[in-house]
Amino acid sequence: MGAERADKRLYMKTTYPISSLLHEKTSALWTVVPEATVFEAIKLMADKNIGALPVMSGGRIAGIFTERDYTRKVALQGKSSKQTQVREIMPTQVITVTPDDSVEDCMRLMSENRVRHLPVVEGENLVGIISIGDLVNWIISTQNAAIEQMEQYIAGGIAA
Repeated sequence: MGAERADKRLYMKTTYPISSLLHEKTSALWTVVPEATVFEAIKLMADKNIGALPVMSGGRIAGIFTERDYTRKVALQGKSSKQTQVREIMPTQVITVTPDDSVEDCMRLMSENRVRHLPVVEGENLVGIISIGDLVNWIISTQNAAIEQMEQYIAGGIAA
């Protein structure tokens, strides 16, 4: 019975739309083209301290390039990052979400598909990208805000 209640609390806290998380992130969105070299993509990710880049072609998302792609498909296979194009190693089937999808839906998609980044699209337009770290940080801050509000209520700081 205790586990059911814990699940309900988690469910209630994660039904917020992903747009609420996007509003708290910087509006900067870095992308790469399929023709870029893996070296250029890795350098951009290092400069911006990010772990993934949406790959854009013709104004549409064509794939996603991640640190995991580099380590598994370039470094471990002995390829040259300066000779290999992003298009050669990027996954082309990209799981995307919309701003209306819930935090819970995004966590489920990431877990089921073993991905750490989800591009957020409206129609065919890329409007952001969220990482598993973004979701964890958002949940922690939401829980902290709820705890603070409860503490204020208990202390008499909020009218009933």
